[in-house]
Amino acid sequence: MPSIAVISLKGGVGKSTVVLGLAGAAWKRGLRTLVIDLDPQANATAALDVTPIYTTNDVLADAREGIAAEAIRVSGWGPHIEVLGAERALEHRNVPEGRASTLRLRIALTGVVDNYDLVLIDCPPSLGELTRNALAAAQLALVVTEPSFFALQGAAQAIGAIEVVRSAANLGLQTAGVVVNRVRPNTAEHVFRLAELRTVYGDLVLDPTVPERTALSQAQGACLPIQAWHSAGAQQAADVFDDLLDTMLIRGREVSETAALGRALAFGDRK
Repeated sequence: MPSIAVISLKGGVGKSTVVLGLAGAAWKRGLRTLVIDLDPQANATAALDVTPIYTTNDVLADAREGIAAEAIRVSGWGPHIEVLGAERALEHRNVPEGRASTLRLRIALTGVVDNYDLVLIDCPPSLGELTRNALAAAQLALVVTEPSFFALQGAAQAIGAIEVVRSAANLGLQTAGVVVNRVRPNTAEHVFRLAELRTVYGDLVLDPTVPERTALSQAQGACLPIQAWHSAGAQQAADVFDDLLDTMLIRGREVSETAALGRALAFGDRK
C-alpha cells in the first residue's frame, strides 16, 4: 500500500490534476483508494463530488490516533474511491500548532491507511505546515512541475523540501519522481525545458509526461475520472496515468520491502 504526497511549491502546475489522474487509474482497476485533500482550495474534493461533514481541518484540529476514519466519505466516483475532504478554513492549519505539529496527520491516520491499496495526498502549493504534515505521513513524495522557465527552480525547491522533512520527521520518505504536466511535445520551449529537467534530475523525471488536454479539465468539471471521459485526448491522458500508477505501485513496494528489511535487521540486532 503506497501512500503518496503529491507536491509542488508553485501554484497552477496541475498538481490536483495528477492526483485525480492517478485516482482515476486506480478507480479503473478497482483498487481501494483514499484521497486526502490538504489543499484549502479543495479542488480534489470538488472534482471527486464530495460534500464532507468533517474535513482535514477538523482532523488536524483533533489529531487523535485513528480519528481520520470518522471524516472519510465515499466519493461520487463510486465505492472504491474514498475521500478525506478539505475546506477553505483548512488554511488556518498551515502554521505550527504545538509539539509534534508536523505529525498530526500521521497520528490521525494511525490504523486507517492500512485498509487501502493506495493513498494519495494532495498538498497545497507551499512548504507550510500542511505540506510538512503530508510528507511526514507519506512513504513517497511525487513532485509535479510543468515545462516552463520556472520548472527547474520549482522542482529543486520541492525536492529540497522533501529532504528537510525526511531528516526531521520521516526517515522512510522517498522521492518517487518528478511528473511533468501540461506538456505540448511539438513546442520548442517545452522540448527545451524537458531536456533541462532530465539533464539535472535524470531518472527522477518520469516517463511518460502528462500531455496538455482540454479533456482533463472537462472531466474534472463533470466530476468524473478522466478514464470515464470519452474522447481521444482523454484516452491519451488515461494511458499516461495508468503507466504512472504502475510506477508508483512498484516504488511503493520497493519502499515497503526496504522498510521491512530494516525492521528485520533491527530486530536481529536486539536479539
